[in-house]
Amino acid sequence: MFDAILGPIWNVIFQGLNTIFNPILALDPNPQNPALAVLIIAFIVSLITTIANKYMVDQDALNEQQAKMKDLNKRLRDAQKRGDGKEVSKIQAEQMAAMGDQTAMMTNQFKPVIVTMVPILLIFWWMRSSAIHNLVIILPKTVYWVILTPLWHALGSFWLGGKATIPYGIGWLLWYFICTFSMSQIIRKYLGFKEGF
Repeated sequence: MFDAILGPIWNVIFQGLNTIFNPILALDPNPQNPALAVLIIAFIVSLITTIANKYMVDQDALNEQQAKMKDLNKRLRDAQKRGDGKEVSKIQAEQMAAMGDQTAMMTNQFKPVIVTMVPILLIFWWMRSSAIHNLVIILPKTVYWVILTPLWHALGSFWLGGKATIPYGIGWLLWYFICTFSMSQIIRKYLGFKEGF
């Protein structure tokens, strides 16, 4: 019953995503191994999520709250080193009062996640179902070990039933995460974020 209802909806969504992303795949100089297309899609997703963070989260209030908590923690450590029990109790009371603000800020930080989660999941679903799924990137040996690729291969083999991997190669998902992390850092710097991830 659900297939009869959701099947046509999924087809419409998939065709819409094809309309948006197939031109990006067509631009890739190597359509059988579309590393550039994944980089462009990662840039688009990073741009959307970073802009959502910029405009849906009060960055100044967030930075102020983080600085306040850092200051309270430093004062607490200093008071504990001095053995000043009265000051420790006072600072702990201030920390408890600040926890309410901290919780409100954490809740506020989830707003962009809620807004961007569905489109990102749909893009992931599209990439998994498109030619991108067959992407293999061969990394230099140093990079291969630095980003712990053997660990990801072992986890992937465990979840996917022992699929063989290409030596020093990564698939589309790890390549996407590398691109997204890099792009996000650049975009956040450009948009004036004071903190990284």
